[in-house]
Amino acid sequence: MEKGTTAVEAARSPMQLMMGDEFEGNNTTLRTAETFLRLLPIALCVSALVLMLKNSQENEYGSVGYSDLGAFRYLVHANGICAGYSLLSAVFVAVPRPSTMPRAWTFFLLDQVLTYIILGAGAVSTEVLYLAENGDTEITWSSACGSFGQFCDKVTASIAITFVAVVCYVVLSLISSYKLFSKYDAPISRPTTGIEVAAFPA
Repeated sequence: MEKGTTAVEAARSPMQLMMGDEFEGNNTTLRTAETFLRLLPIALCVSALVLMLKNSQENEYGSVGYSDLGAFRYLVHANGICAGYSLLSAVFVAVPRPSTMPRAWTFFLLDQVLTYIILGAGAVSTEVLYLAENGDTEITWSSACGSFGQFCDKVTASIAITFVAVVCYVVLSLISSYKLFSKYDAPISRPTTGIEVAAFPA
């Protein structure tokens, strides 16, 4: 047991050993902070989702709702997916478990994927909102927010909340990256042996 531990420690650099010891010492604090950061996007994503779901307006110019635009439907779905993932990951992180490489890689990859999903939803919705507020003179598309101001205000609030959730996911991605790359080494490449060619006398 001691030989195995010594061999593992010898394969790691002094900096990694120091960071590993510090990480183990602050394991409870880091786990609590990470759990909170994973719970926070739930409230944000659900708020943005509900605000968009209930967003519709009808007046003498017609009616408009979030389902009329694909970007806003994508925003609702992305917030729902991220809220569900945040809940499951928070429960998984809150329970103390031994750290393993598959677990670290799983959190790293899922955090990256969810970050890009929510970021893409916010970016696309922002572009549509910009067009709705300013129109497009090249195709004679007038501003829609002048007629549906209440609808645009709620869209703006939903997008703003979504970008706050994006910040949370960026921080979570950094944490999962640190936990992965500070504790586990990159795969060791074996040196290739040269092929000896027999020399024949001329």
